[in-house]
Amino acid sequence: MAEHDTDRGYLLDNRQSEAGIRFGALAELFDPVTFRHVDRLGIGAGMRCWEVGAGGPSVPLGLAERVAPKGTVIATDIDVSWTRDIAGGVIEVLSHDVAADPPPPGGFDLVHARLVLVHVTDRTEALRRMVQALRPGGWLLLEDADPTLQPLLCPDESGPEQRLANRLRSGFRTLMAARGADLTYGRTLPRVLREAGLDDVQADAYFPITSPACAVLEDATVRQIRHHLVGEGLATDEEIDRHLANVATGRLDLATAPMISAWGRRP
Repeated sequence: MAEHDTDRGYLLDNRQSEAGIRFGALAELFDPVTFRHVDRLGIGAGMRCWEVGAGGPSVPLGLAERVAPKGTVIATDIDVSWTRDIAGGVIEVLSHDVAADPPPPGGFDLVHARLVLVHVTDRTEALRRMVQALRPGGWLLLEDADPTLQPLLCPDESGPEQRLANRLRSGFRTLMAARGADLTYGRTLPRVLREAGLDDVQADAYFPITSPACAVLEDATVRQIRHHLVGEGLATDEEIDRHLANVATGRLDLATAPMISAWGRRP
């Protein structure tokens, strides 16, 4: 998702060019996990899906393949810069704030949000609206990061390059927390789904280490937040340049925060 107040809102603004690179890397890292769950839940032809905070196009397109030709995928985000061009066929793209706007009309067989609620200040209201949008028997699939559960960019902190990487990752978490992100939210997903009245709640977690996409994601993320890191005194330009050069060597074993996937069914 995106906020239009770039100083106090969402840190990773969709309008920046690096956002598209990040969406591609996130798709490579996490789409196999997402669609393993989607397929396990039996999402198929003729069903209606709501992709919340879509960001990039990969998940709406993957859902569209599964529900075509008579199903529907509604992809929403505050900023639809990277999804507006995929509208058509079974896909509808809407500008929408999940914590403030009514859900799209019509019940859904699947409501899915990936790496969204961790950034939403009013998570409780957003969750209530997503549950409200489910048809009886419909599934809510939430996937969110838990940066505190595994806080290191380089879990094997074996030298100065790794220590610098981890210090900059700590600065990133500081910036996220200052904008209202809940860095422990992922681990709460099974509980919040049960508390929302859903049945058959299950969860698992995944985090990659040393995928080439981790390096692409890190480079784009640091470039996107560079001015914030420097402006808040969390890093110097020289340190950032050194870190980006270290990432470019391909010799850092980079990881992400765990992504916890949890799903439950409306009675």
